[in-house]
Amino acid sequence: MVFPLKAMQHPRTFLFLPATPPRTNANPACPLNPPLLGDFKPSSPRSWLPMSAMNWLDRGAIAIKAASKGWQTLGDDFCIIFDRDPAARHWLEVLCCYPGFHALLLYRLAHWLHDRHVVFFPRLISHLGRFLTGIEIHPAATIGKGVFIDHGMGVVIGETAIVGDYCLIYQGVTLGGTGKETGKRHPTLGQHVVVGAGAKILGNIQIGDYARIGAGSIVLRAVPPHCTAVGVPGRNICRTNTQTCPLEHGQVPDVEAIAVQALLDRIECLEQQIPQLIQDQ
Repeated sequence: MVFPLKAMQHPRTFLFLPATPPRTNANPACPLNPPLLGDFKPSSPRSWLPMSAMNWLDRGAIAIKAASKGWQTLGDDFCIIFDRDPAARHWLEVLCCYPGFHALLLYRLAHWLHDRHVVFFPRLISHLGRFLTGIEIHPAATIGKGVFIDHGMGVVIGETAIVGDYCLIYQGVTLGGTGKETGKRHPTLGQHVVVGAGAKILGNIQIGDYARIGAGSIVLRAVPPHCTAVGVPGRNICRTNTQTCPLEHGQVPDVEAIAVQALLDRIECLEQQIPQLIQDQ
């Protein structure tokens, strides 16, 4: 609709503005009759934008925030390698020659797609990562930042497994289930957990913060924080307040040897008491 122009006097010049159209509906919420420019009072700096533009701005801000968080997580995954592996000397060899880092890169892409309910492609990326690195990580698993998978060949992380921040996982580790049950059926690792080579952690159990799992152990029960578990099945053998992650495998006590030695000491003590018992008779 074209409205006739009217001249409006101004102290210094002449302005030609369209005549004000009649308002048939006084309700400002009506989309057919928006409020006049003189009645418009923005409640926020973006109030003048259409709703669709505001939605796109919100989505853009969320996407930028998610991307920033993703890059920060990848940076933590990259930098932690230099702290945990004395063989890492140059950033280029870490970028090109560390399968644990490559597996995490592919996992984070697959996990991002899985969270957005994309079918087929997350599992395909996981399968390609297994083929290229020897590390199998289900796209639905939850892995924190700063996780280092050292060497990595044969590592399996199940669908409902949770790995906390700054965990250290050696080759041959399995975070698996114990049967065909559904729901949460894989272990949960706290922060700064160290899992030795070939260790198997099975079932929906909790591994506390700063816990350490010895090489070759099979853990079927929960491990409290700051404890070390070794053996088959795994037993909690000691508790320490150390906040450092590396597991000194050469200093881990031999639980079975200690038990056998205790039995031998007891037998020797009983044998020494036999002559005294014979004399008393």
